[in-house]
Amino acid sequence: MIYAIYGFAGLFLVLCATMMFVFYRDRHLGMFIMGMTYGASALVAILIPHWWPLVMGFALVWLLRLMGLEPAREPEGRDE
Repeated sequence: MIYAIYGFAGLFLVLCATMMFVFYRDRHLGMFIMGMTYGASALVAILIPHWWPLVMGFALVWLLRLMGLEPAREPEGRDE
């Protein structure tokens, strides 16, 4: 079970790094907050090897998405 926790925590750290890269490129504050949430939950899960920080981090990111902090998708249109 501990290997699964470390695996998911590693995945959350990759998501954190990806979101920080997107924040660096686009300067969208929602990406920064969601990335920090993923990173903090991963670090807590690594420090105290338990599953609940990962679940709480995932739930918090979904709440942030529902609050509208996710960047808006631009429609794919034709250049006319």
